[in-house]
Amino acid sequence: MTPGSLERYETELTNAGLVILEMEAVSKEDAALQLATKLFEQGRVSDLDGFLRDVNAREHQMATGLPGGIGLPHARSNFVQEISIAVGITKFDHSLDFGGVDGPATVILLVATPASSFSVHLEVLATLARSLFKENFRESLRRAHDAEVIAELINSTLVFFDH
Repeated sequence: MTPGSLERYETELTNAGLVILEMEAVSKEDAALQLATKLFEQGRVSDLDGFLRDVNAREHQMATGLPGGIGLPHARSNFVQEISIAVGITKFDHSLDFGGVDGPATVILLVATPASSFSVHLEVLATLARSLFKENFRESLRRAHDAEVIAELINSTLVFFDH
């Protein structure tokens, strides 16, 4: 493990309490609000409005939709103490436009990173993107219907990200 790796985080990046199944959101901003609220409730975000401003500012710079129906909103923020990921799986027949080239998203991962953690932020995003480009991984997330399983899938893909 290199300095700055995930080992220094005492808590997992995500957990079942940070997963929203059957998510119904009216917009990508609404989805970000629902997911950020979960982070705030667990004390992973100190100021909900401030963090959402950072997320929305990042979202205006460039679309965060990935191929395969993935939304990956993210922000480095002064209102985040430890890197965390909240996950939303949309309700059947619901999807959200995150600007993905192949259409709207049904799996949304909100990545919250401390403002000072630039390299870790990039590594987590890159590792997540690599996993999310695999159709079987995306389908596993969509079909899990279990918050614990979804959290475990996300955590396990990031365990070895810096080797």
